[in-house]
Order: sequence, then structure tokens, then C-alpha cells
Amino acid sequence: MNLQTKKPYSRDILLIDDIESECAKIALKLKNDIFTVLKRRGAIVGISGGIDSSVSLALTVKAIGPDKVTGIMLPEKDSSDDSKRLALQLAAQLGVKTIEENISAALNGIGCYKRRDEAVTAVFPEYNPEEYTMKIGVNPLGISQNLPPVFSVSIIDKKGSEKNKILPPKEYLQIVAASNFKQRMRMSMLYYHAESNHYAVIGTPNKHEYEQGFFVKYGDGGADVLPIVHLYKTQVYQLAKILDIPKEIIERTPTSDTYSAEQTQEEFFFQLPFKEMDLIWYGYENGYDPAEVSAIMNKTEEEIQSIYKGFLRKQKTTEYLRMLPISSM
Repeated sequence: MNLQTKKPYSRDILLIDDIESECAKIALKLKNDIFTVLKRRGAIVGISGGIDSSVSLALTVKAIGPDKVTGIMLPEKDSSDDSKRLALQLAAQLGVKTIEENISAALNGIGCYKRRDEAVTAVFPEYNPEEYTMKIGVNPLGISQNLPPVFSVSIIDKKGSEKNKILPPKEYLQIVAASNFKQRMRMSMLYYHAESNHYAVIGTPNKHEYEQGFFVKYGDGGADVLPIVHLYKTQVYQLAKILDIPKEIIERTPTSDTYSAEQTQEEFFFQLPFKEMDLIWYGYENGYDPAEVSAIMNKTEEEIQSIYKGFLRKQKTTEYLRMLPISSM
């Protein structure tokens, strides 16, 4: 951005001036991408009842019509029941055909749960998936204190009693690698349905998920078109209201829906509420001075500087996720 044309930093800086025009622009490009660039007959969208997949589905329907769109639900044994219910509600509202593919058996067959639980048990010997739920999370204050992310694992018994321990690197990597089978199995199933219908796969990552690396390479990052990847999460919500996304989906707390215990995206990765993070991220990527951002965001200049450094660290450490295969050519 040209420094001389920068808008004064404010809490309204991410408001889209004409949301209907933005929806129309995305839909027009999406239609061209599907039919002209990719030469496909329609589109597949993985739907989970979350805001990003819901907006992506609605935009795809706006682009090419409900008869050429199929919503694929991909639950597994750790998925929230709300995910299927809300996905079906939206699909019915939009007039979209849905297919459900439960991937639990496939994940069990490749050892997803066994490998994950093996790593959890190395930290908590008493852990048993029949008696406990589990999740991992990152230290929430680290990003504002210029500290590297430190991950912990939590186990929660049936009475709601929770235990937490810092994850050693080996167990952390094993839990993440095993959990990533879920996103990669979903991507495989989406492409099965896409290829069997000569359809395109529509991806659902938003801007900060893609640029900060909150996606799985060749998993939920695997798609033919990424129609909302230029939008901040707060802007996705702005589109949702125009697209008549059900209120319950809009008001639902964004979750990772990956582990058996409930967990927000903030707990798992971002370390900041998305409304706050989006504004600071905008300041970071557009060269706003930390002092100017801190005055608006009610944080110290030092905290903003630390958050900027945290963003840069995430970009650098996840750059390989966005890289194409390295060619010998």
C-alpha cells in the first residue's frame, strides 16, 4: 500500500463499502474459474456448519446455481453433532444436494486415533479415550509477550475435571501429524466426488487461515479455487449477513472441530480473538506504526510490536505450506 494513500487506522478499517458488490464480484470470478478456467461442470464444497464453509457454499450457489453444487459432509467420531445439523440446515435453505461420508472407519484403518492416543498416553499414562476427551492448545499470552508458541495437551474426564501438561516436541508433532489425517482424508473424499462428477473442489480458507498457516497441506488447503482467501474473518461475517446465512451459524464460536474436547480456533492456533486479530493483522501487513495501532486497540505499543513479530514468525514457519512442490526443471 502506498503510504501516502493509507487510510487513518480505525476499528472500521475492515468494513466493506458495498458488500453486495463484493459478493457479486466473487461470484462472477468463481463462475469463470469453474466453467472457463477449470472447464468443470459444477462444484463440490465441503460443509461443516462453520462460517467459512457456509459463506463459500452460498457464494458458489450464487455463482453457478444450486443444481450444479453438491455439499459434502465429512464427519468422524470426534466431530460436533452441531456441524451436521447446521450444514444440513444451510444446504436445505440454499436448495443444494448433500452427501454424507463418515470417515471414522478410514481414519481408524490408517491409525489416526491410535497414533494420536499413543502420544497423549506418553504424557498422561492414565489417558483412555473411553474415559477422557482431549485437545491441544497454544499459550494464549505468548503472542503479545513475544514468546514462541508453547503447546499443551489437556485431558478432561466425564465429570469435567481437566488436567494440562506442556507437550514435548516429539509428542506434539505426533499428535498433529496423526490429526492431520482427518483433513487429508476429507480432501481425498472431496476429490472423489469432484472427479466422478467432473466438478471443481471449492476451498474454504479465509485470509488469516491461509497466510498464517492454519490449514493442512494437501488437506483443507487442497482445492481448485479459494474464493474467500482474500477476506479477513470479520469480512466473511459481513458477507454472511448479506447471503442470509442462518443466525445460529453466524453466532457459532469458530472451532477447530478436530479433537474430542471442544476447542476454539483461538485456543488452538491464533492466540487472539479474531475480531481483534484481524484489525492488528491489517495494521501489520499494511505498514501501520505499532503506536498508531496500539492507540486504537487499547494495547501497549510493546504488545502490538510483539504481536507483529508473532505474525511474522507464523508466516515464516508455515511458508512451506503455501509452497508448490520444488521442481527439478
